[in-house]
Amino acid sequence: MEKKASKLAILTKGIIKENPNLVLLLGTCPTLATTSSAFNGMGMGIAATAVLICSNIVISCLAKIIPDKVRIPCYIVVIAGFVTLVQFIVQAYAEPLYNSLGVFLPLIVVNCIILGRAEMFANKNTPIDSALDGIGMGIGFTLALTVMGAIREIIGNGTIFSGFFLGGEELVKKLTISIPFISEHPVLIIALAPGGFFVYALVIALVNWIITRKGGTPRDFSCQGCALAAMCTQEKCIAELGEIELAPAKPAAPKAAAPAANTVTKGAEA
Repeated sequence: MEKKASKLAILTKGIIKENPNLVLLLGTCPTLATTSSAFNGMGMGIAATAVLICSNIVISCLAKIIPDKVRIPCYIVVIAGFVTLVQFIVQAYAEPLYNSLGVFLPLIVVNCIILGRAEMFANKNTPIDSALDGIGMGIGFTLALTVMGAIREIIGNGTIFSGFFLGGEELVKKLTISIPFISEHPVLIIALAPGGFFVYALVIALVNWIITRKGGTPRDFSCQGCALAAMCTQEKCIAELGEIELAPAKPAAPKAAAPAANTVTKGAEA
């Protein structure tokens, strides 16, 4: 019988061990698109975390009510409601962040981290455990985006903490720190799309090295992290999830022999 994870393990597993960005490799689109600066990555992470926690709690409460065949559309409706609420709040109180994130803020609706946790965890666990899972995964997601944004901002622009989204221009100038030498000779490609891929690969390699050094082995979460894994018919998904046992292939039924004798008899009579 599988031992149930403790509350602390549920809360902390999303930070490093099962980080949604760097280990599960989910949500790569907003990771690459919104990490041009540290504050942009932090804002995107906080917004996604709020949606993740709220949707996990609601989906866990409604798990026994939602019909199994339509659970994915129902999850998307719940997530879309919270995304709309978060979008209005960001637009009202952090308009610079709203303008900076652009279309990627409403696209949280289809973020596979949120949909994946709803399918793989929230609908199978209590609301408290689901909330803790959302907090842990959200912290891991926010940390990954903030670190990537900081690295790209320092190397690509020669600054750090520029573009603060909760204050005026004077506060932004006070918080912005210029890095000596790099600010005069920035590597602009790091701030562009190719630099996002490069920095993302380096951070993933660093996390895998940390996990391996601690005695762990990097796992393949491709099926376990997929939001549609429970409905997948591929043998790999079925074997990993342990939902059903793989049945041996049935031998093909022998084809019926052609009635050759009747044909010969009819030919002889003719």
